[in-house]
Amino acid sequence: MQTGDRLHWWQTRSFVAAVALAACVPLLWPGIPPLVDLPGHMGRYRVQLAIDAYPHLREWYDFRWQLIGNLGIDLLVVPLERVVGLELAVKLIVLTIPALTVSGLLWIAREVHGRIPATALFALPLAYSYPFQFGFVNFALAMALALNLFALWLRMARLGQLRLRTIVFVPVSCLLWVCHTFGWGVLGVLAFSAEMIRQHDKRRGSGVRHWLEAWVRAGLGCLPLALPMVLMVFWRSGDHVTGQTADWFNWRAKFNWLAMVLRDRWMAWDMASATVLFLILFKGVRDERIEYSRQLGLSALFLLGVFILLPRIVFGSAYADMRLAPFMLAIAVIALRPRRGLSFRGAATFAALGLVFFGARLAGTTWSFWLYDREYDRVLTALDHVPRGARIVSFVGRRCQDDWTYSRLEHVPALLLTRRLAYTNDQWSMAGGQLLTVRYRPAMGFAHDPSEIVTDRRCRGEWWRPVSWALGAFPRDAFDYVWLLNPPAYDPVLNTGLTPIWRSGRDVLYRIDDRSVTFEVRNGVISAR
Repeated sequence: MQTGDRLHWWQTRSFVAAVALAACVPLLWPGIPPLVDLPGHMGRYRVQLAIDAYPHLREWYDFRWQLIGNLGIDLLVVPLERVVGLELAVKLIVLTIPALTVSGLLWIAREVHGRIPATALFALPLAYSYPFQFGFVNFALAMALALNLFALWLRMARLGQLRLRTIVFVPVSCLLWVCHTFGWGVLGVLAFSAEMIRQHDKRRGSGVRHWLEAWVRAGLGCLPLALPMVLMVFWRSGDHVTGQTADWFNWRAKFNWLAMVLRDRWMAWDMASATVLFLILFKGVRDERIEYSRQLGLSALFLLGVFILLPRIVFGSAYADMRLAPFMLAIAVIALRPRRGLSFRGAATFAALGLVFFGARLAGTTWSFWLYDREYDRVLTALDHVPRGARIVSFVGRRCQDDWTYSRLEHVPALLLTRRLAYTNDQWSMAGGQLLTVRYRPAMGFAHDPSEIVTDRRCRGEWWRPVSWALGAFPRDAFDYVWLLNPPAYDPVLNTGLTPIWRSGRDVLYRIDDRSVTFEVRNGVISAR
């Protein structure tokens, strides 16, 4: 594979550019990328851009600019929105994330192995991993950037540009931290592991003492990445910061995150695809034709250690360990390379199979996103019936059981805020975690996320409410409309005083015409009064 100067088809720059552009295909058709949390984030972007022009937004939300490690797209939409509008600005930014992820993985593989190994193509479907599908867009953008910055870190070391690397990475690491703290942390882990191998090989030797010396020198070499530690201290030590860190060593959840790295719509297809990744990793252990790079192998082991130690909730932000799982696997996959002596036919076969795998996943994701986009288009016709500045309480149904296929409607109500400057009850409100908090007190317990999620019964360990309780208890004086999306079955008497003005299947938009209605339950029977 490495014989001669000729590059094979999967090792050329034109191939890397082609697959990076191909990674954008699933996102081309949908007007709004159908990522679970993204519509909620878009509502926040609308507030930050319009709060000075529309005073009624200040009655509902408190928005204050401050330096936190979670501002990637929040900052990028400010100049872009003026040129192309908010929704297209968000779409264009999100479009770059899979492309940057693909280019970053292949660039790292090229820097470590000298050329892109054929096996690296199997890692490319992880550009649409579950955390990205979930809509953790600032995180996903930071991770895509971190991969490319790690490749740059390796390249500058290979070229001996260590002083220039120090100069470049002091400000760059701060910018990455501002995009999202997680990306900066992962870059630090990757850079440290690579620097440790470099220092070890630079001073040839063996034994524990030699490795300890390499450990110390690697830490010193990574000091250009350390300045964001100061920013972190200031951010997380303020009185305004809320959020707990909890759920340590939840082994069942961690195994689930590994199984769900490619979760999208079809469980059998997604699980089979994840199995392919694990088989490739196992093949690197058992197949004498393939081996692991020491450098990226160590990086993958370090990420595995972080994955094990990370709790599920960090500073109130959920799914911390889940977010790392696909990138840990991606680094492990690109750590693989064919051994010297493998024929071109054998290497080309690996590359062809990897490209087919990537293409099949892209085709499935494109189809899935098209179906989600049709669902968005259907329910968003309700927005034509809502005046600007209205107050809407939304209830989106889901089951206690975690169904593999998300409806992706959980934060669609935030598009009322995006397009109609209306109040919605699905915004996150966690001081210190983001720039927006909810201040609309009349909404009481229905002011912010997760009050928009309703179920058919009370779910153990969740804050979600049964739909019957929510419809009977929300303060009618605080709202003008009720929007039900995919609601569980409930007693129609709870619609008393509500007038339907839009309906599509089970989804319905009600106008609140009688605010004096109350309900009582006797012997399991609900009655209005």
